[in-house]
Amino acid sequence: MTRRLLFSYLTLAALVLLCLEIPLGFVYSRGERDRVVNAAKDEAESVSAYAALSLAAGRAERDLPARVAHCAERIGGKVVVVDDTGAPLATSHPLSADASRALMSRPGIAAALHGSSTEDVRTSTIGGVEYLSVAAPVGQGVRPKGAVWLTVPTRMVHERVHHVWMLLAAGGLGVLTAVTFVGFGIARWTGRPIRELERATHELAEGGRAEPVTVTKGPPEVRSLAAAFNRTAARLAHLLDSQHAFAGEASHQLKTPLAALRLRLENLEPNVAARGRGSLTAAVTETDRLSRMVEGLLAMARLEEHAATPGPVDVGEACAERHRTWAPLFDRQKVSLVLFAGSVGPVLALPGSVEQILDNLLSNALRASPPATTVTIELRLHVPPRRALRDARPCWVDLHITDEGPGMTAEQRARAFDRFWRAPGAPKGGTGLGLALVQRLAHASGGEASLRAAATGGVDAVVRLPSAEAASGVQRGGREVLALHVAGHLHRAPASQPVHSDSTPRT
Repeated sequence: MTRRLLFSYLTLAALVLLCLEIPLGFVYSRGERDRVVNAAKDEAESVSAYAALSLAAGRAERDLPARVAHCAERIGGKVVVVDDTGAPLATSHPLSADASRALMSRPGIAAALHGSSTEDVRTSTIGGVEYLSVAAPVGQGVRPKGAVWLTVPTRMVHERVHHVWMLLAAGGLGVLTAVTFVGFGIARWTGRPIRELERATHELAEGGRAEPVTVTKGPPEVRSLAAAFNRTAARLAHLLDSQHAFAGEASHQLKTPLAALRLRLENLEPNVAARGRGSLTAAVTETDRLSRMVEGLLAMARLEEHAATPGPVDVGEACAERHRTWAPLFDRQKVSLVLFAGSVGPVLALPGSVEQILDNLLSNALRASPPATTVTIELRLHVPPRRALRDARPCWVDLHITDEGPGMTAEQRARAFDRFWRAPGAPKGGTGLGLALVQRLAHASGGEASLRAAATGGVDAVVRLPSAEAASGVQRGGREVLALHVAGHLHRAPASQPVHSDSTPRT
């Protein structure tokens, strides 16, 4: 803002100076030209009157040369007096025979011998004079007794006009320099409240608590903006405090009753008749679903509360770790889990978000996959075109979770990221929050999430995350693929229950 204000001040000052100095320079140049022309005409008329008197008294040959020489010395030019035939009577400088004969052919002398005073002025590109000649008749009447031809050097006029232009330019630069210093101070003073607002806004955007900005500085519009910002920041801080308190209290107040309810339902099992076992099992299942739903809501609340900054995450290592964790559970459901982890490098993501994304997507895929099918985890690196590499554009890493289940329609895939939405006929136990949390985590990490129709008939869940490496520095000689196939006894990892923070069955 300071630079823009300073540029505005300088532009306005420059326009004012141009509107004032350029006309002033041309007016001064024209005035100098007119002054020199008038002075030359006065000198020519003076010499003409003296020559007429000298010719009338018969003393032209004796008096004219001295007068002509004196006049030429005074004006710093040349003076020639000719008779009515064009022959020179007196000259301030020697003339050759050819020059003497050529005097009659000059337009100014010829016009003066016919009784007309003339002036011949040629101007330069800036209004100065290149050369000046003036001719005047000697005597009155239709047939003058002679003519006076006077030339004035104009080098001095050029120098004076040029000097004035230089003074005007120097004055303009001085004014612009003064405007620069004064305008910079005014711009800094004017922009100080805006800079305070900018600093406070950045602090608020980075998840901190912005200090109230001063509302007594700057123009009324800026003070009003500062007051509105303070109210917004205070209200946002109050909402964050309320949400934080809710997350903490709900985490404690809801988990304990749900755990106690599940324990009581399990203790009832020995006392329930055989015909009531189905209802008891359904109640336990719904209790587990409610617990996962509470965990999902709290996870989304914590995600919205803490706006963490994405950082480099080894997505390949995260996929391998979650593969090892989920492999036993897939094995028990007789579903194969395959990992294709290419050399894609790190991605930018929120801490722990990749693991949560994998847990939710794998949970959905396992619930939707019938026995004897395969779920694949695949990483793909997308590098911009070669011409775009010069712009150092970032590349992307796509995480694909593909199953061979019944799949979803296009309308269902579009609605799958809505909270609490579940597809018709979906298996029991889902909460409808898994994909919503996946989408939130992807957006918070600077990426996106989508569902596509898989070639195998199921669903291809794609999470695109920005690569931590610049595209200009990505050089991959080939694709390194690590395939970990888990089926039956081929892979046995220590069983550990995966984290079911939430899950959304898609079918």
